[in-house]
Amino acid sequence: MRDVTLWREPVPPDGTMGEPLARGRFGEYGGRYAPESLVEACHEVEAAFREAWTDPGFRGALARLLAVHAGRPTPLTPADRLSEALGVRLLLKREDLTHTGSHKINNVLGQALLAVRMGRRRLIAETGAGQHGVATATAAALLGLGATVFMGERDIERQALNVFRMRMLGAEVVPVTAGSRTLKDATSEAMRHWVGATGEAHYCVGSVVGPDPYPWMVREFQRVIGEEARAQCAAELRTGVPDHVVACVGGGSNAAGTFAGFADTPARLVGVEAEGGAGASRGRLGVLHGCRSLFLQDDDGQIVEAHSISAGLDYPGVGPEHAHLRDLGRARYVTVTDEEAVEAAVRLARTEGIVPALESAHALAWVIRAAGDGELPSGSTVLMTLSGRGDKDVSTLKELL
Repeated sequence: MRDVTLWREPVPPDGTMGEPLARGRFGEYGGRYAPESLVEACHEVEAAFREAWTDPGFRGALARLLAVHAGRPTPLTPADRLSEALGVRLLLKREDLTHTGSHKINNVLGQALLAVRMGRRRLIAETGAGQHGVATATAAALLGLGATVFMGERDIERQALNVFRMRMLGAEVVPVTAGSRTLKDATSEAMRHWVGATGEAHYCVGSVVGPDPYPWMVREFQRVIGEEARAQCAAELRTGVPDHVVACVGGGSNAAGTFAGFADTPARLVGVEAEGGAGASRGRLGVLHGCRSLFLQDDDGQIVEAHSISAGLDYPGVGPEHAHLRDLGRARYVTVTDEEAVEAAVRLARTEGIVPALESAHALAWVIRAAGDGELPSGSTVLMTLSGRGDKDVSTLKELL
């Protein structure tokens, strides 16, 4: 089913996406709904992050790692042939060109440095598509930390390459057999594991979800995407700012980081969800994994299993700041189907020589659809974050094509 929601008149750009309100709130969303045994650990993470984020030494160390290890800044690539076919000017922010192949490394390097600063010896992580797990294993190896990665059994089967990469980097990969055996259950198991390990391990949350301060902290570590893209667009575009800024959304970290660079501009912000995992588009208010946000639920308030061909979008909710941006009208959230995402991935490969991750292909699918039906006027400029490369999805695509 296609999204047919019309644009709402957005709130005037006003510096939205700053620090959250008291108790980690973004409007009515967010907060710290953690077990009593984790409340103090969350306080410690918040205090450490606040101190580190105002420390030029920490910021400098992170900037250096992002440059010499992750390969930042990533380029802004004009998709010339596809732009000509669509009648819009499409610019791709190339997070697929970072070390490890996705935007996840930006956040993980920040949290790993924070863990060292806090005296922690091990990183705990959850992963769906495996990219966050690979990034966590990479940062742990780089900084001499241990790594324990929880991954749903179904995702282990469809992301075998990334599982091998994590193990080669020295991480322990723990299969999760409960529930849907995907990202939601991997997150639950990672949080349970953290309960008994707060003194020696840091939970490296992979998206803008979880209890405060994680949604804010992860967004700040991913803000580098939007800030770089803002400067690059200023040099590339006559207007300096694109008409539309588009990114895929599961929990929503690459979108949050991208949007943060443009929240105070007239650009329209568009988050693209999987049809079967549309927390922002069709979710209801609830609490999961330590925060209050929008989640897919049944009539009894039980979390409904999400579905997506892309393991990274297979999550039944959305980060609390995205829910707030939706309510404000500052960002719009739309959905695309598995079939549209696969078609978009093939089209980008054959027009621009880029094989995108299936997560990123969802964002591209909406751009293609919106340009075709006139929702993106001819001549519009569109910045799209290409959050990851498609190596991990080759087996899935091979079965379908």
